Amino acid sequence: MEKFRKSILSKRDPKKPCITLCSGSACHATGSGEVAASIEAEIKKQGVSADVDFRKTGCHGFCERGPIIVIHPEEICYFQITPEDVPEIIAETIKEKKVVERLLYTDPETDEKIIHESDIPFYKHQERLVFGSNGSIDPKSIDDYLAIGGYSALSKALSEMTAEQVLEEVKKSNLRGRGGGGFPAGRKWEGSRNAAEEIKYVIVNADEGDPGAYMDRSLLEGNPHSVLEGLTIGAFAIGAQEGYIYVRQEYPLAVENVNIAIEQAEAYGFLGKNILGSGLDFTVIVHQGAGAFVSGESTALMTALEGRVGEPRPKYIRSNIRGLWSKPSVLNNVETWANVPLIINKGADWFTQFGTEGSKGTKIFSLVGKITNTGLVEVPMGMTLKDIIYKIGGGIPGGKKFKAVQTGGPSGGCIPEELLDLEVGFDELTKAGSMMGSGGMIVMDEDTCTVDVARYFIDFLTDESCGKCVPCREGLRQMLKILTNITDGNGKEGDIELLEDLSEVAKEASLCALGTSAPNPFLSTVRYFRDEYEAHINEKKCPALSCKELISYHIDPDKCQACMICFRKCPVDAVDGAKKKIHVIDQEKCTKCGTCFEVCPSRFSAVQKLSGEPVPDPIPEDARTIVKTSKEK
Repeated sequence: MEKFRKSILSKRDPKKPCITLCSGSACHATGSGEVAASIEAEIKKQGVSADVDFRKTGCHGFCERGPIIVIHPEEICYFQITPEDVPEIIAETIKEKKVVERLLYTDPETDEKIIHESDIPFYKHQERLVFGSNGSIDPKSIDDYLAIGGYSALSKALSEMTAEQVLEEVKKSNLRGRGGGGFPAGRKWEGSRNAAEEIKYVIVNADEGDPGAYMDRSLLEGNPHSVLEGLTIGAFAIGAQEGYIYVRQEYPLAVENVNIAIEQAEAYGFLGKNILGSGLDFTVIVHQGAGAFVSGESTALMTALEGRVGEPRPKYIRSNIRGLWSKPSVLNNVETWANVPLIINKGADWFTQFGTEGSKGTKIFSLVGKITNTGLVEVPMGMTLKDIIYKIGGGIPGGKKFKAVQTGGPSGGCIPEELLDLEVGFDELTKAGSMMGSGGMIVMDEDTCTVDVARYFIDFLTDESCGKCVPCREGLRQMLKILTNITDGNGKEGDIELLEDLSEVAKEASLCALGTSAPNPFLSTVRYFRDEYEAHINEKKCPALSCKELISYHIDPDKCQACMICFRKCPVDAVDGAKKKIHVIDQEKCTKCGTCFEVCPSRFSAVQKLSGEPVPDPIPEDARTIVKTSKEK
């Protein structure tokens, strides 16, 4: 293995420039495919094919600024690249060793241009143990993975350790499942290993269905061999000969890359019969899911793998004892498996230096919502929410105030500003009324209505409920109905208490974790923002000016300049006005679409959004003419 790795490295000049282009799904959506074609053509056109390497990599993380190019070994980082920028990059940076300043990151606080990727605040405050390789290797090249030490952990496990020693190292690391439950991986593996059944399975859960979350997808797209290596080590530890990767069909690039990785690993002897001469036989099968959110639940996923409708089943016996086809089955998500090679290579003691007492290692989050820097971030457990949002995320854009951050996906909870110093960890987030989940982190500003947020997520979960048990199927449906009434201005006294009762039943009596955690969006928002619920119900007002039925639009006569923009743009002709005539909104015609508010020039800000009953037109017809001085004319 080591000789083979050195032979690969001997053919690579570490001083030779290498252009790495983010080619994950997010950057594909912003044109990285066209940029790649331009780079390949321009390298040839400018005659530098022998002088530079080009590598299409996985997601670099800073999705807000894609497509992204990093040029090694100098680590020069360029953002938001277009095909038109490529000739200048090749001519200036590759040939002349000059930096193209206009493509560099500009620090918003200092206006300083930052050249190196590791110096950019978004990356500087991260600890990219699992995700870091995504930006430097071609996911379709096993040689790239081997060049950075890939499969050395598998080699070590098979040649220097027993299955029991591998298991003990994982247990000692206190690696907890990154898919949501946070169950210690070592204990789960131990249960399967000790089970009496001879046939056992290991499974990768890549059915990532949380709105706004795409960590597992990007990891599987950008570094599939790390997942396969971890899965194979797990198979060795528990005695499995067959593994499955359950990935949703909406992830075509992940499916393509992992299938290529499996073929390459089989060709190199890392999968198949007698792996690395150890006697271990192990094969991996990719199964594409139909996209049902509930199939992310362990028993529903296994039911779907068996060819049936993905519905949860009672866990009288845990799935690591009786899972897929009633055999012992270890199910972990993509990120959990990708941690395993690091633990085996560097040891549990190295791994446990990161994190809190109960949550070790790092965690990848998708940082999205009302945040300046959106993307994927990997931070050590124990970093505060405040540091993630402000040091890495760059704070709230537009001068708005932070209101809450929702963690843990649709079944998670909303954490308010007073808890921003909370350390990120499984137990800490649970105590705050939220959860780690798979790693979604949605930031909200002052314009977000937390009642409507609860309604949105309950709506999502109602739609995704499999309907097998009454507390989830009917309980969520009733919660959605009540929350919709509240946001429509039809809430009544006792609604909050009824929602709390329904939540308690769902948490106590639902069949699976989808149902037991589904009330979290409501419970967390009513815990920290009860005054908003009361304002909606008692005053028929939405303090955030978000709920459509509880707001109205009004034109301030003192600010209106009769510019006629809102008059022309209103889709239902609800604005009455003319040149030199103060505009007014006909509240009976107004559909509250917000167009007038959006198009009114900021220098005027004449259109106002108000909460409560519509404001009647206070301007007599004969007082609507605007008289301008000769200077204004």
